[in-house]
Amino acid sequence: MSLVPWCDGRDGMYGWIWRHLPGNAWVRALLSLMLIVAMVYVLFQYVFPWAEPLLPFNDVTVDNQ
Repeated sequence: MSLVPWCDGRDGMYGWIWRHLPGNAWVRALLSLMLIVAMVYVLFQYVFPWAEPLLPFNDVTVDNQ
């Protein structure tokens, strides 16, 4: 039986990442923050500029009334 009723033994992706990071809690927190910053950088520098022409944000129609 689990100690917390909402946890069925699967803690998901973030739990897996947390368990596989080295060090104590402070080192893991710092590494997690560095991973988040790196992912945001990659998204803004490479992924979003690549995907921007594929998205319909500039395809707007406005009627002149």
